[in-house]
Amino acid sequence: MIKHRHLPHVCSFRDNPIVFFTACTHKRRKLLACAQVHAILRSVWERSAERDGWWVGHYILMPDHVHFFARRASIARPMADWMKMWKSVGSRQLAAALDIAPPIWQPEYFDRYLRSQENYGQKWNYVEQNALRAGLIKESEEWQYRGSIFDLMW
Repeated sequence: MIKHRHLPHVCSFRDNPIVFFTACTHKRRKLLACAQVHAILRSVWERSAERDGWWVGHYILMPDHVHFFARRASIARPMADWMKMWKSVGSRQLAAALDIAPPIWQPEYFDRYLRSQENYGQKWNYVEQNALRAGLIKESEEWQYRGSIFDLMW
C-alpha cells in the first residue's frame, strides 16, 4: 500500500483549516460600508476569539455583504452556531446604531475551507479588489472598510 505524503503547510490547513466566509445583508440592503458599522463588526469579531473560539483574520465590508477569513480554536462553537451568534449580536448593535429595523442579515451564508496558504492569498487578493471592481474606488488601498484582526497563519 502506497502512503501519500502531504506537504507540511498543507497539513496545517487540513488539520485546522482557514474558512472563507461571505454573509449578505437582508434583501441586500446597502448599509455596511460606513465607519460606524465597521467599528461594530470589528469589535464583535475581536471578542469572538475569546468568547466563541473563532479567530477572524482579514475582512472586507462591502455595502451589502461582508467577506472574511476565520479559523476555529481547538475548543470552539460549531460554525453554524458561531455565525448565528455574531450575526445576532451584530444585528442588535447595528439596528440600534443605524436606527433601522431587523433583520439585518440573510440567515444563510457561504463558507469555503481553504486548502493552502497559497489558496488564502489568492482568495484575499480577489476579495481585496471587490470595491475597485464595483467602481466604488480607483485604488484598492482607498477602501477603508477592511482590515485584519488576527494573524491566521499559525
